[in-house]
Formats: sequence, C-alpha cells, structure tokens
Amino acid sequence: MNRRDLLKSAAAVSMTGMLGSTVPALAQQAEKKQAVLKISSQDGRIPGKSLREKVEKLEKWGGCGLEVGGGGLAGRVKEIQEAIKGTGVKVSAICAGFSGAPISHDPEERKKAVTTIKEILKSAGELESTGLIIVPAFNNQTTLDNKEGRKILVEMLPELGEAAVQCKTRILLEPLNRGEAFFLRQLADAAAICRDVNHPGICMMGDFYHMSREETSDCGAFLSAGKYLHHVHLASWKRNLPGQDERSFVDGFRGLKMIGYQDYCSLECGCVGNPEVEVPKSFEFLRKQWEEATI
Repeated sequence: MNRRDLLKSAAAVSMTGMLGSTVPALAQQAEKKQAVLKISSQDGRIPGKSLREKVEKLEKWGGCGLEVGGGGLAGRVKEIQEAIKGTGVKVSAICAGFSGAPISHDPEERKKAVTTIKEILKSAGELESTGLIIVPAFNNQTTLDNKEGRKILVEMLPELGEAAVQCKTRILLEPLNRGEAFFLRQLADAAAICRDVNHPGICMMGDFYHMSREETSDCGAFLSAGKYLHHVHLASWKRNLPGQDERSFVDGFRGLKMIGYQDYCSLECGCVGNPEVEVPKSFEFLRKQWEEATI
C-alpha cells in the first residue's frame, strides 16, 4: 500500500468512527422533549397584599410557577396550597431556608444543615415542589478547601438525596459567583458532583446572574449541566429584572432548548421602577428572547 492509499484508508476508518459516535447522539437528541419556557417568580418579587393576590397577578402576566423560601415553610404549607388552588400556578423551587452549612468546617453545623434540610424537604414534597435549593457554603461559612469540601459533600448527599426521593422532590445544588462562595461556582462542577453521587434525588440549578460572572458561555454552561438541571434563576447583569439592562438571555435559552429543558425559569432579582408595570414587561421580554433562541 502506497502513502496515498494508506491515508485514504485511515480517513475512511476515522469517518466510520465519527459516524458511529454521531448517529446515536443525533438519535438521542431527536428523542428529547421540546423545551418549554415556564416562567416562575419568587413570591417577594410579585406585588400584592396577600399571597393569593400575588399568585393571581403572576398567572395574569403569564407566569406559571411560584418559588418560596424554605424558612418556616412547614407553617406556610396550607397558606401556599390555598393561594395556588384553582389556578394554573404550581410551586417551582423552595429557596434554601435551612440552618448551618453542608460543608462547614464545624461538624455540628454540618449536622444542623442535614437535619433542617430534611425538615424542609417534607414540606417541599407536600407542595409538589421541583426541589430544594442548596448552597453548600457561603464564603464566611467554612474554612475547608475545595478538595475537603467536595469530599464531605459527596459523602453527605446520598443521605439527603434519599430523603428527597422519599418526599417526592429533589435537592438542587446552586453554583454561585466567587464574590459569594469559593466552592461550587460553575454549572459543570455541580453536574460532576451530581454524576459522582449518582442519585435521582441529587440535581442542580443555574442562575443567570452568577453565570454572567463565572461562565464563558451561558449555552455551554447549560449543556454541561444536561440532565441534572432542574431549575433556573433569572436576573440581569445588575441583578434586576430581565430586560432592565443589556443582559441577553438568548444564548442561555438556546442551551436550554438544546437539552430539552422542562422545568421552571424563576425571577430572583430586584426591580427598577413600579413592579406592577415592570414585571409584565420583563415576562414579555423573556418570551421574545426565548423565540430568538433558535437551534
């Protein structure tokens, strides 16, 4: 065989290998559900004198998810259930509210976190929530380095994941930016932890505000999260309503469409101006950005 024939043969083998790996991947992509934009909001962002009034406004403006805090949640379950009763709004995620820190250097603080997280999970399950958002530790909550913190977290999460599954909900790990937490800052890191724990009760979320400070690509970040992604927070560059500055969501929405995202995108942000006017405008902005995110 001369050199030209050898190169042709090698190219053919290479192309066969590429097709062999690409065809199943394309088939798998084709089987994914079509992504949906389900707009949610933290209850504090929607104006109203009562939770019921807030839910009614949220639905009127095109939202379908309500995110609530985990602090004192057991005492609010009936109120929340009554507030959403008869509407198209469901509870999306429960935002933190536990005591201690999962990767604190203090074992007692870790124990406190596990205990209170389990308590909130019971209420999250009663509300049929997407999951409970967990930050492993803020900057002032631990002196452990990344290696030590990761080891403790990976050993702890199966127990919490099992508690979540028993309650028919999930744990949602949230990456933050380095100004708030040195541990767990990128979506790929959270996905790797989910993969290593390998438990259906352990999943993750992404936050557009934190992503703008840590990720090189919103789309790439969501692709790295893949099947583990079950909640998204929405905020502008300045942590105000989407559309209130130059922050674009198109690249990120494109990534959500590529993974067939089915869960909620929830406002966690401030507001410049009258929320009665600005929140509906933001919802419309988000719907337009979603339409522009073609794949």
